[in-house]
Amino acid sequence: MFITGIAFLPVFLTRLSWRGVGFWKWVRLSVSLDSIDLELMQLELELLEIVDATLQTLKRMPKQIFNVQLTQAQRIVIADLLPKFADRLKLDERNPRTISFTAKELEAIRDKVETARRHAKNGMIRNSLRHVVDAVTKAITEGEGIGSIPVTERLYQFKITLLEANPPIWRRIQVRQCTLDKLHQHIQTAMGWTNSHLHQFEIDGERYGDPELIDDGFEDFECVDSTVTKISKVVPQEGSRFQFTCEYDFGDGWEHEVLFEGCLRAEKGGRYPICVEGERSCPPEDVGGVGGYAEFLEAVADPKHEQHDDFVEWAGGFHPEEFDAGKTTKAMRRGLPDWRQYR
Repeated sequence: MFITGIAFLPVFLTRLSWRGVGFWKWVRLSVSLDSIDLELMQLELELLEIVDATLQTLKRMPKQIFNVQLTQAQRIVIADLLPKFADRLKLDERNPRTISFTAKELEAIRDKVETARRHAKNGMIRNSLRHVVDAVTKAITEGEGIGSIPVTERLYQFKITLLEANPPIWRRIQVRQCTLDKLHQHIQTAMGWTNSHLHQFEIDGERYGDPELIDDGFEDFECVDSTVTKISKVVPQEGSRFQFTCEYDFGDGWEHEVLFEGCLRAEKGGRYPICVEGERSCPPEDVGGVGGYAEFLEAVADPKHEQHDDFVEWAGGFHPEEFDAGKTTKAMRRGLPDWRQYR
């Protein structure tokens, strides 16, 4: 448009030269408008290039190749469940081998193995299937990143382990996008705590907690507000594993390792949060930390122990090896009472 304006400028100059100053105002205005048009055209071209590049990326994504390292046992499991992949799985080779899959194939493998794991006959088979799911999930999340799964369909998977507990006490959970404050509630209900004490997260050297709660107990305690910080703001955007801690009950000092294992796509019609698996009961509240819990277990296991009767009466029918993923999931979905309504 600007070039066209320049081409006709001599004609307008001849006809309108008698207008004097008014004419030059018109020229300046015309040039200014034409410059704006050029800038808009340039922006339109840049936007078209961006859109075209995005569309080309989306077209390539279904064909993207993911390399997954699998042990011989894992490859045999996949071949048994999905025989169509048997030819490329190198079943006769004993050492771990890297196998290439498309994103669609990996999702099919994960779905099939997840279904088989829920119906496994024993813990050994279930554990083997879980390792396959972990390997496939890691490949997908590292290859695509968190952003490849829409927020409405995205699940965050965490493994929660009570540190220094021996034998181990742990849970694997899947939750939707939420604040760290809500994640703490999921950890509480998954483990079996009652949220009767203060807590804090430590992530990359920063403390996260509820300022309203912390300020009541510790005047000099500074923290990032966990009631507004989303999970997606603290875990790696590429979906790689990431570890941080959550301390519960500053008196007993229960430290939990929180391991982000990656993101999954929620099943259609699925209900969340969910406890996928775990081991052993949560210690009783106010038992005295890891050391106190060890003494407690020793006393309840020995009828001749001087504190046996007292501990049994105090803890009721406590069974340290007991764990039920289904009951834990129900507890997670019930959630915890909102302490704010009692203040």
